[in-house]
Amino acid sequence: MSNLQSKELLQSISALLENARKKVAVAVNQTMVLTYFEIGRMIVEDEQNGENRAEYGKTVLKELSVHLTERFGKGFSSTNLKQMRQFYISYSIRQTLSDELQNTDYQDFDIFQITSGKSFPQFNLSWSHYLKLMRINDVNERKFYEIESFKNNWSLRELQRQYDSALYTRLSLSKNKEEIIQLSEKGQIFEKPKDLIKDPYILEFLGLQEQSNYSENDLESGLIDKLEHFLLELGNGFTFVARQNRITFDEKHFKIDLVFYNRILKCFVLIDLKIGELRHQDIGQMQMYVNFYDREVKLNDENKTIGIILCQDKSEALVRYTLPEDNEQIFASKYFTVLPSKEDFINILNSDNGKIT
Repeated sequence: MSNLQSKELLQSISALLENARKKVAVAVNQTMVLTYFEIGRMIVEDEQNGENRAEYGKTVLKELSVHLTERFGKGFSSTNLKQMRQFYISYSIRQTLSDELQNTDYQDFDIFQITSGKSFPQFNLSWSHYLKLMRINDVNERKFYEIESFKNNWSLRELQRQYDSALYTRLSLSKNKEEIIQLSEKGQIFEKPKDLIKDPYILEFLGLQEQSNYSENDLESGLIDKLEHFLLELGNGFTFVARQNRITFDEKHFKIDLVFYNRILKCFVLIDLKIGELRHQDIGQMQMYVNFYDREVKLNDENKTIGIILCQDKSEALVRYTLPEDNEQIFASKYFTVLPSKEDFINILNSDNGKIT
């Protein structure tokens, strides 16, 4: 295949086959998950019809496991069957179907109708994802992570990391009740600058100890080396633009630590890294950077630039009184280089009253 036409043919056929493989894998995965859902339903209904429910798991599931394993091989241990049962309970028809289907009798569906995707819950993630998700007791939180996993193509490891870093909690604390409900229905939506911001940011992927002696340059270099992880922590739509971006006026040079662009909000996002406590001079410096970008760099059809100062510590009062009341461009957020325990996380979030300044 030396000529150009043959190479193009090879590339076209290869792309077609790769796409077909992906579609087959998705179809197989959805069929498997839906089948497990149906098995779970059958177990629950059979359990409800039994006379001694307390003994159900000890006898029926054990016998069922033996027979299914003999006939279909691995994957049907008593533990796995219990998980299928729990999967149905967690994702029952009352929670997953749309309003107009809430009163539909589930018994009218057979497995072939289920796999056709008609009038039935759509499962887009792997069985491993759902094993993790159904351990989340809060239904709204579970739905949020399911939506975000699908939208962002999170691996199971990425889902685990986002859950461990309390992404839902960090986002919901700065929102009202209606916005929290929207999180569970649509996931994270970027409509205004504040939607981009998290407080705190969790940078445990850097491998830096919280009390270790590192410089702002070390922190910046670590973020660049782990750029894929940092983009995941930043959220949807971010693309990397520059590091140590120099701006000059009046023969004076200034360097912005990191520059990103958010394709959803169509604006530049400038990030400055600060070791230690945030000072009002740091906020003033970021205001200068943002003003420069708005007046000299952004295009007419782009939205105003956003500035984020990542710091180890900050005074909420200092930030509040340094910035104007109608501030929509400059934000200060803490960062942590180690993942706090669940208890520490709650204390950290409560100490800030869940507010993003």
